[in-house]
Amino acid sequence: MKKRALAVQLYSLRNEAEKDFVGVLKTVADIGYKAVEPAGFYNLSLSEFKKIITDLGLEMYSSHRPWCSIDNIEESIDQAGELGLKQVVCGYGPDDFKDLDAIKATAEKTSIMQEKLEKAGLTLFQHNHYWEFERLNGKLKYQIYAELCPKVKFQIDAFWSSNFGTENPAEMVKLFADRMILLHVKDGILKRNEAELRIVNGTYDRKVDLRPLGEGEMDIPAVLAATPDSIDNIVVELDYCSIDMTEAIRRSYDYLVKAGFGYGNK
Repeated sequence: MKKRALAVQLYSLRNEAEKDFVGVLKTVADIGYKAVEPAGFYNLSLSEFKKIITDLGLEMYSSHRPWCSIDNIEESIDQAGELGLKQVVCGYGPDDFKDLDAIKATAEKTSIMQEKLEKAGLTLFQHNHYWEFERLNGKLKYQIYAELCPKVKFQIDAFWSSNFGTENPAEMVKLFADRMILLHVKDGILKRNEAELRIVNGTYDRKVDLRPLGEGEMDIPAVLAATPDSIDNIVVELDYCSIDMTEAIRRSYDYLVKAGFGYGNK
């Protein structure tokens, strides 16, 4: 199986970053990660962020800032240029996929964004959550959406693609493999906790028991085997965890390296 460079989505360490973002970047580098995927820059300018990660020996293959929407396309293009990115992310909430009319409207917005970004030399990719992998009349909502905006690329979050164990994440990766350009991997218990409903980033999300990679129910070897060889990195993300997040990110790195799935700077 192909070994891939290991990156961490810094949203995982958002609580720590609020206190000391530069310290978080140093910790990630010390653990051995090859790259970071930022979800914000806290008190740093874009140029300061780039210099710090370069000095730490870290790379940036992708970012969740800018987060493109129909209202901030030009700003996203400018920020991508400052960061040296060739691809820009978008994403949506549950209401944007609640029914066929909503999916059509979301696809229309996405196509407008994609066309404008393409003219600026940028690729638009989308990061999924679990609601895109619900079914409508037996068909995955994400399939319907993908057919309606055929040029958008995908960063498949394999754990969320299981829709709490309803779908097989390795099969979901295979299904969208021809349009995947990035991969998110998390681990945990594949079931809903119906008793806990909370708001994350302004959208409703059902909390699940997330754990360091290799310590949950995800068949990570199957997911990585299904991932196209064109994808050169694995982005580790834990939205939350029952243990200290820095330790969880460290154990996730160790698992991927020891299993022979990925490599970092050590």
